[in-house]
Amino acid sequence: MARAVSRGGGSLAVWLALAAVVAVLDQFTKQLILGHYRLGDATYVTSFFNVVRAHNTGAAFSFLAGAGGWQRWFFIGLALAVAGFIVWLLRAHPGQKLFAFALSMILGGAVGNVIDRMLHGYVVDFLDFHWSFLAPLFHRGHFPAFNLADAAITVGAIGLILDELLRVRRGR
Repeated sequence: MARAVSRGGGSLAVWLALAAVVAVLDQFTKQLILGHYRLGDATYVTSFFNVVRAHNTGAAFSFLAGAGGWQRWFFIGLALAVAGFIVWLLRAHPGQKLFAFALSMILGGAVGNVIDRMLHGYVVDFLDFHWSFLAPLFHRGHFPAFNLADAAITVGAIGLILDELLRVRRGR
């Protein structure tokens, strides 16, 4: 059996637990939205933020949303393959804390969105940020609605970029 703890002190179990917490929190918030909002409902919170209920059958920015249904299974398969690869990376590098943290965030977000696709056929989005300076890019300045899983994936991607920048800097 492979050792669960590496020289750097990171543990595969800790990183998988973090991913599970992200997925559970994501599903909890989505259940709140599904239980209290109908599709298209919105609640004004601030001048730049609303809580909404939106469904996304596509990927980021609704990519392939109108593809006819096959994309559901494609995105589920892709996310499961990526999740397997991430677990393999976490197992190989649990002591690289920033790297493993970033991967755990991505894994938790991917699992949260896969659960949606499997249960509903779409991903539940509910965070709606809008600013007038975004109007040239997005309808009425509204950034596409997203959820906690998407936010975790974004944090993870930023973490991976930061980890690589730090790795390159250490290598100089």
